Amino acid sequence: MSSSPLLLQLIEALRVLPGVGAKTAQRMALHLLERDREGARRLAHRLLEAVERIGNCERCRTFSETPICTLCASPARDDSLLCVVETPVDQLAIEQATGFRGRYFVLLGRLSPLDGLGPEQLGLELLARRLAAGQVRELIVATNPTVEGEATAHTLAQMARHAGVRASRLAHGVPLGGELEFIDRGTIAHAFGGRLEIP
Repeated sequence: MSSSPLLLQLIEALRVLPGVGAKTAQRMALHLLERDREGARRLAHRLLEAVERIGNCERCRTFSETPICTLCASPARDDSLLCVVETPVDQLAIEQATGFRGRYFVLLGRLSPLDGLGPEQLGLELLARRLAAGQVRELIVATNPTVEGEATAHTLAQMARHAGVRASRLAHGVPLGGELEFIDRGTIAHAFGGRLEIP
């Protein structure tokens, strides 16, 4: 297509985004160069700034520019309720769809030995310390209803029982094999409101 090594490198770099194949990456790169170079500069600046300044909250592990995120720092949240989600986008989906006022713990994945994601990568030691501290009364397991999500939920329920904490799971309404970020707000709110204790 082009003899420009920089253009080819830009197209290849855009392919790291989920759902972006070679043709879409090519269209994005050409659009930025042909029609919106200022937008490309803003995008590059914001992307670099985000990568350098956004880390993880020391308490819940969600994305944060500060050591403790705003939700963990809020005194208005209920320390006795702890909702465990796989990703920050799942946390955002629950926050937007429900009136949940408890705390969160973000796993940043789900147990998947084939992908190199074990208890250490998911921060389960930090979660165990939070449960052992005695403030949490209920652990709400909001992992996705996939095979790995269910295995993760089972492990979390065992941890909760070991700490003497009630464990609950999102109720029906979330389809098996679904991902929280793609489910409508009403379904999430219904499932969240009707959560059940994990046996």
